[in-house]
Amino acid sequence: MSNLATIGAQPESFVLPAPAANATSGQGGLQVTDRAIKRIRMAMAKEGVSPIEGGLRLGVMGGGCSGLSYSIKFDTQPRERDRIYEFDGVRVFVDPKSFLYLHGMTLDYEETLMRQGFNFINPNSTRSCGCGSSFSS
Repeated sequence: MSNLATIGAQPESFVLPAPAANATSGQGGLQVTDRAIKRIRMAMAKEGVSPIEGGLRLGVMGGGCSGLSYSIKFDTQPRERDRIYEFDGVRVFVDPKSFLYLHGMTLDYEETLMRQGFNFINPNSTRSCGCGSSFSS
């Protein structure tokens, strides 16, 4: 089920190897497509976020029509217990609690005449609402 959104337990951070950017979301971990990587890289440059120290933070918050909402923002550095993924030079940070809901998901970027934005393809989502940024698991 696809959800659309626009724009811890371990004592130290660690970097997880990232499979190919176009891998399917069922392989575990977190996937980011080539389109999303390109868009993240452009936005980081525009916002002045260093790709060496900073990255994109993905998370889940309580709230929204279906009970949970996706969170996406830039961060200047990872937090102590974050899982850190790297995709072609773009780092993605996920906190341990959010990882429970985001494990196995794919982040894509869509640009059409009708809309543009990031698309969370999350196999853990059991239902989503019309707003596209809210889901339940």
